[in-house]
Amino acid sequence: MARILVIDDEKSIRNTLREILEYEKFMVEDAADGLEGIAKVKEQYFDVILCDIKMPKLDGMEALDQLLVLSDAPVIMISGHGTIETAVQAIKKGAYDYIAKPLDLNRLLVTIRNALDKASLMDETRRLRRKVEQRYRMVGESQSILAVREMIGKVAPTDARVLITGSNGTGKELVARYIHEFSKRADGPFVEVNCAAIPSELIESQLFGHEKGSFTSAVKQHKGAFESADGGTLFLDEIGDMSLAAQAKVLRALQENKITRVGGEKEIPVDVRVVVATNKNLKEEIQRKSFREDLYHRLSVIIIEVPALKDRPDDIPLLTGYFIEEFCESQGKPVMEITPEAIEELKKFNWTGNIRELRNVVERLVILCPDSIHAEDIRRYAAPLF
Repeated sequence: MARILVIDDEKSIRNTLREILEYEKFMVEDAADGLEGIAKVKEQYFDVILCDIKMPKLDGMEALDQLLVLSDAPVIMISGHGTIETAVQAIKKGAYDYIAKPLDLNRLLVTIRNALDKASLMDETRRLRRKVEQRYRMVGESQSILAVREMIGKVAPTDARVLITGSNGTGKELVARYIHEFSKRADGPFVEVNCAAIPSELIESQLFGHEKGSFTSAVKQHKGAFESADGGTLFLDEIGDMSLAAQAKVLRALQENKITRVGGEKEIPVDVRVVVATNKNLKEEIQRKSFREDLYHRLSVIIIEVPALKDRPDDIPLLTGYFIEEFCESQGKPVMEITPEAIEELKKFNWTGNIRELRNVVERLVILCPDSIHAEDIRRYAAPLF
């Protein structure tokens, strides 16, 4: 049941609103002035706040400033003395809406419900963001991973292009996301393209878009990854698998900050930070004539090498605990314990699949073990895989 705070110096208005809102199944608290209202907001949570403008002790507009700092609840301003200028000022300050007295009760109820819907969406967005942040959390305290974090801290605030190297499953995408999240472009899009997963004949369309009719299946105009990432970060994963023709176009886009859609002639300006990753040795690919040397030098302003899991065994306990919590939460189970002996068994493995492989093993253990994980469980459910 939603909680609503009514702040108004007129007792009759407070009583009327209480009666109406309680009839609509809301829980209602009221306050006779801005100071009392602020005191109540400090004491308890409200889903929506109704606040008069002309009040003794503390003006409603002054109270609004404090309410927005103290609470995430939408604030609806109400007044019988306001003007359009006052309404605009209130909205600019951060009020959700402004309703003039005498109150249109139907409009008030609609506004309250819309405010509740917006608050619910904001809560869901925050929850999903926390979930995403938790999923892409960089876990570990080994010297090698601390060095990666330090490098990210130095590089992220700049617009320098970054080449991320490392074996499959080490977390190269995670590094790319951290670079984006700690950059000036964090509010912009993060667009990922896996160059190894897209057929060579389609990679240019995926990157640069295409015009309608430019090829058989091009039934409508399509924006590519460069345009979609405008103002943000474009992450090109497995860049070493990109065709030479696409490499040439990427090089031109990096040089000129412009792209041309497949089948088009118009040049489109783009503002994109490019971060790339590969599990290949690009210098060897250059020797084989399968990767352009000039593109390599454009991309490798900063190089970050992500260590393999076998090179950071001290992080295995932290990573295992992190994955256990993740899978237990997703399956609605209490967090399982894992014995020190079981951790030592995990440290013995080579982990050719790196963190991705460890994650899969922990998920299997959480599913198959009844309440806790022991060394014999590791030998039974994980050892045969190595």
